[in-house]
Amino acid sequence: MADENKINYDVSSIQALEGIDHVRKRPGMYVGGTDIKALHHLVYEVVDNAIDEALAGVCDRIDITIHPDSSVTIEDNGRGIPVGPHPSKKDANGNPMETLDVVMTVIGAGGKFGGGGYKVSGGLHGVGISAVNALSEWTITEVKRDGKHWRQEYRRGVPQGSIKQIGKVKDETGTKQSFKFDKQIFTEDIDFRFDTLVQRLREMSFVTRGVTIKFIDERADREMTFYFEGGITAFVRYLNRNREGLHPVVHVEKEVENIGVEAAIQYTDSYTESVYSFANTINTIDGGTHLTGLRSSLTRVVNDYARKNGLLKDADPNFSGDDTREGLTAIVSIKHPDPQFESQTKVKLMNPEVQTYVTQVVGEAFSTFLEENPQAAKAIIAKCLTSARARDAARKARDLVIRKSALESLTLPGKLADCSERDSSKTELYIVEGDSAGGSAKQGRDRHFQAILPLRGKILNTERARLDKILGNNEVRSLISALGTGIGDNFDLEGLRYGRIIIMTDADVDGSHIRTLLLTFFFRYMPKLIDDGHMYIAQPPLYRVAYKNQVKYAYSDKEKDKYVKEIGSDKVGIQRYKGLGEMNPEQLWDTTMNPTNRTLLLVTVEDAAEADRTFDMLMGDAVDPRKKFIQTHAKSVRNLDI
Repeated sequence: MADENKINYDVSSIQALEGIDHVRKRPGMYVGGTDIKALHHLVYEVVDNAIDEALAGVCDRIDITIHPDSSVTIEDNGRGIPVGPHPSKKDANGNPMETLDVVMTVIGAGGKFGGGGYKVSGGLHGVGISAVNALSEWTITEVKRDGKHWRQEYRRGVPQGSIKQIGKVKDETGTKQSFKFDKQIFTEDIDFRFDTLVQRLREMSFVTRGVTIKFIDERADREMTFYFEGGITAFVRYLNRNREGLHPVVHVEKEVENIGVEAAIQYTDSYTESVYSFANTINTIDGGTHLTGLRSSLTRVVNDYARKNGLLKDADPNFSGDDTREGLTAIVSIKHPDPQFESQTKVKLMNPEVQTYVTQVVGEAFSTFLEENPQAAKAIIAKCLTSARARDAARKARDLVIRKSALESLTLPGKLADCSERDSSKTELYIVEGDSAGGSAKQGRDRHFQAILPLRGKILNTERARLDKILGNNEVRSLISALGTGIGDNFDLEGLRYGRIIIMTDADVDGSHIRTLLLTFFFRYMPKLIDDGHMYIAQPPLYRVAYKNQVKYAYSDKEKDKYVKEIGSDKVGIQRYKGLGEMNPEQLWDTTMNPTNRTLLLVTVEDAAEADRTFDMLMGDAVDPRKKFIQTHAKSVRNLDI
């Protein structure tokens, strides 16, 4: 594979499709917008190009550095972008353009459109680096190739003169891209997040075996290096390190019709599914044909084995897909010479032939594994049988919980204080800890659009229970009834009665625990609410700072100290709120519920795999990982009441 890809990567392999006149005007078309996700997408686009070199077998090291001024440098030891006059692309005067400038400034320019530069590529659109260049205040590109070291500078996508040779090299090759995102485009107060980038780079390293990825953040003196020889098998082990596996990881890798298919599969003792898909190393978070192929093949193979070996009786129905996926952790990764994605942000793979090939490859491998490992097969079938029975019990329990439209007004929980507005885009549901706070919230709210649902105590830890047991919990049942979406198979966002769901708990240990239990429930059983931006966390004040007729509310120790300093008196009265119930209705409205004054935190999940592992570690059965986490982070805890 490596030899095939080394053949024609020169100036003739760089083909130009179109210009980038409107990239700066419409960044959403190229990087998904101008928010924090789009900002990180700039880094992903450049790293994708380096990963493409690794897939071609000509790069084994990628270095990413965030500098103190938030500029970013990404360097690889690949072949280096070709340098020299482009054979077909002309400038405004009719002269051949410099090939490097074509790559950096022309949308659709790259070695990925049949020019022979790459067999498999993640950055297939060819808009990546040119879009990054256009959306950056400045970009500096350095190329080591053919014994020479070249440098070119750009300002907001425009070349600053001609490319310059700045030195000579012996055996070195590679590309170094440095850029600083343009605050004329990214106008929000945002910056790169170390943890977000770490998660993405870890995933890239897992699905690109044998490549060292080093990430340095000079802003906070943090550093991580990734190298996984085990590839996606190591990825599955990483995801399952807090779970008990029912068998060793099943791994298969095969090429069909020039398309590489790789999968790693392991069933565990957990109750949730953790399945992730990649296409040319890109995490396709919305799945696609490769994920469909994986799931359907596993369901078919498990049912076939169970029937053939008498583990499913003639009268028993086949296992459903949900039954065969409980406790499943799996990664499917495909390498395709011409991947078709739903959009430039590459969240869903669309190639129909991939489903057939994945189904075939995974089906053969997993069927062979079950035949050769009868003990593991029996454990998996037993898990599916238990899941099927629990799902049937959950279905019956769910029928009692789900509010039927004809009886809508009769099935809402009695303790819900509903609002009068019926347009869900204008309504809010406050999930409040305890009856005391619930009473204050009910009195202080705007009854027109704000509904209040008090919870009595802590809800069930949904990480350690199946759905049938969860639906037997009164607090969970009240929550499901109030939301109106149903749950599990019957979840329907169209039924959502409140556009904003706001968790409002005390600023203490118990409040944090209740909030975590609620978030665990929503993440596992109603993730669409989080994905579509309906979930929020209220921020009640920590302090009331009063002096004479002046009253200010502080939401942090820093803000409290600032107010005390401003007042400049020894007679300042400071009240530390430990519970929402300590505030009267007017105070609660002014500080936490009034849309004019309040602060709400939007709940998002930027990396599902990492969130899955974290919830499992913090809320699951295994004690040692949780203990280690607490010991590691104990010194950084703030506002812990003892």
